[in-house]
Amino acid sequence: MSMENRSKYTNDFVPIKSITNGIIITNSNEKVTGVKIFPRNIFILERDLQNMIINNLRNVYNLIDYEFWIIAADRPVDITAYLSRLQLLYNSQTNPVKRKLIMDDINKANMFTTTFNVVDTEFYLLFKENDMDKIQKKIRNLIQAFANAGLNATQVSNDDLRIILDNFLNGGTTTTFGTVMS
Repeated sequence: MSMENRSKYTNDFVPIKSITNGIIITNSNEKVTGVKIFPRNIFILERDLQNMIINNLRNVYNLIDYEFWIIAADRPVDITAYLSRLQLLYNSQTNPVKRKLIMDDINKANMFTTTFNVVDTEFYLLFKENDMDKIQKKIRNLIQAFANAGLNATQVSNDDLRIILDNFLNGGTTTTFGTVMS
């Protein structure tokens, strides 16, 4: 029985060579890329419009004739800039009623940041393709198809791909630690 040399570092067993221009390049030179689909709350729309968007979305997925993955990933939200703007507004306000309303918003935002893990859920459609011309064509077609369905989409960025990998490799727990010294 032979002993395998196993590394304790994640980057040694994840078969990724690089993430460049919104594309994951694996050790076997396969390319993984796709589109980020911006969420839309259709449940605030009229029932007919909801049904139309759902049917259009069904048509989008039925038109795709290659293997793809749909991924939902949580991305941490930093609301410190929002809190800073609220604080400036509070400081410049002289009306006591408006000051109280602004302070209520500040307290609610602070409660969310201390009590809950504030995240945005983002949606991605990823696919594998080696030919760069085919990659660009698929991305253009997907963006157009989602637009026709009433949804906005863009090509994934390097940061989007890192968030997806971080979610998978760390079970959705964001890694915020620094260098470990021994």
